[in-house]
Amino acid sequence: MAQPEIVMYATGWCPFCARALALLQSKAVQVTVIDLDAQPDKRTEMQSRTGRRTVPQIYIGDRHIGGCDDLYELDRTGGLDPLLRPEP
Repeated sequence: MAQPEIVMYATGWCPFCARALALLQSKAVQVTVIDLDAQPDKRTEMQSRTGRRTVPQIYIGDRHIGGCDDLYELDRTGGLDPLLRPEP
């Protein structure tokens, strides 16, 4: 099965965004970063999709993962890799 689409809403100045992106890149996956600095209209989209105002906000496929701490907790408990590389 193919890697699901990974989308992260982020800003360029956010250290949590950088940490989340570094973790995902360490897993050798493709991440689509929606830069809210460059596309401020996407902030409304993010808030509508997630119900949250803070960045990063991360989606793996249709699943909302949450922010940086949520992503690291998912990895710590062994739940991230199966989402990134689902079994056929």
